[in-house]
Amino acid sequence: MLPSNRITNALLAVIAVALTAIAARPYVQPTPVAAQSSTFASQAGNADPIYVEPGVYMLRRPEGGQVLGKVTINLRTGNVWGFPTGTPDPYPVTPLDSKPQISHAIPLGRFAVGEADR
Repeated sequence: MLPSNRITNALLAVIAVALTAIAARPYVQPTPVAAQSSTFASQAGNADPIYVEPGVYMLRRPEGGQVLGKVTINLRTGNVWGFPTGTPDPYPVTPLDSKPQISHAIPLGRFAVGEADR
């Protein structure tokens, strides 16, 4: 009985060491995280990196007039777009309608990002 008891204890010790190594790995070598990886962007159908400017700004419409909204920049093309919100809120809101609103992009301009490499 003694040899099988030693073998059992040895196997249990190996299992305990392996489980400890598995449990300690996230603390010793944590997995890096990203807010939005390129894989996620590709799966979403939009591979271009987009920067959303914090805050709400007064946007000038091409046809004239102004409206409050968010400013976004396509970091690959340099295109600058404004998305009207209509209020100081960071998302489109109509106070009289409880349905979610859709904000359509207004072209504001373009940064010549290709010239930055020169």
